[in-house]
Amino acid sequence: MRRLVAPLLAALLLLTGCSSEQLVPDAVPKGAAQKKGGAEEADDGAGSGAPSAPADSPAESPAGGPVDPVALRKPSGRLLGVASEGAPGDLAPVTAFAAKAGKRPDLREYYLLWGTPFDRAGNAALRANGQVPLVSWVPGETTLTDIAAGTQDEYLADFAEEVAAYREPLVLAFAPEMNSGWNRWGVGHATPADYVKAWRHVHGLFRRHGAVNVVWLWTPHVSDQHSSVAPEPYYPGDEYTDWVGLVGYYGPEDGKSYASLFAPAAKELRTFTRKPLLISETGVAEDPRKPAQIADLFAGAERTEGLIGLVWYDLRKQWPGSKYRTDWRVDSSAAAAAALGRAVAGWTSDAVPAPLR
Repeated sequence: MRRLVAPLLAALLLLTGCSSEQLVPDAVPKGAAQKKGGAEEADDGAGSGAPSAPADSPAESPAGGPVDPVALRKPSGRLLGVASEGAPGDLAPVTAFAAKAGKRPDLREYYLLWGTPFDRAGNAALRANGQVPLVSWVPGETTLTDIAAGTQDEYLADFAEEVAAYREPLVLAFAPEMNSGWNRWGVGHATPADYVKAWRHVHGLFRRHGAVNVVWLWTPHVSDQHSSVAPEPYYPGDEYTDWVGLVGYYGPEDGKSYASLFAPAAKELRTFTRKPLLISETGVAEDPRKPAQIADLFAGAERTEGLIGLVWYDLRKQWPGSKYRTDWRVDSSAAAAAALGRAVAGWTSDAVPAPLR
């Protein structure tokens, strides 16, 4: 995952499975940058200091309304996820990953460019297949200051209402990898205070529109040669977060072992939050060491206190600006697929509820 180079269309985002680091976003659709009958109420807070409790209570859910996924907020066991190409309702990548891994994933991560409507039907189809959607929601060229100021509230309100109408659990990662410089909402483009204020504004608006079915995932990048900024100043606070995540990869330049890639970052997170930890995007580059590194990844995850699972980036990609075309797929070799199958054999969780429909 490396720095952004050229603009991508929102349609390509869904069709090509780009990670958040690959995105230079398109313009926001007409109407998305307008307020809905004027600015929404004041957001929940601002700045990077100690947060106050959210001021707005969630809208009550009527019969048939959104269901608060209480068990999923503090899950037991280990969740397995896949990040793959396609729209949320495209189940082929999920089916293919399950066949390769020998286990159906609990989470399906997909990438959504700011200004794109929430696909209620597609997410419902994914949920009916047994997966909880994990939306990596990237602001694109829309600035965090604009989001915090309320200029995007019409889009946000429509999105939140569609999420509430969907009713099922949804894991939402807003503006991920903010402590890295390759995203336009990250280092060098926005301050930690900008980020915290935007996050709390989005969180508060979702609450006011009754979207109690969201699990909020805050997900920085691990420290490596391309990303070395401490994540703590960007943390919105425990009152605004359900899970914390980490993004990091084995190879081709960094990430030789769990001990050097994830362990230091996990330890750092525990200095300011005890929220459940998800490795929210990872993979192992094709290499003779890949089977051993897969085993190392899962063994390290199992040793990490409070870690609830990981999401595998099951694609072959060349990051913009990189000289490498890297194969992260679980079946890049028969030995890699076998290693993953052995690693996930004991991973189970009863935290994912049965679909409502």
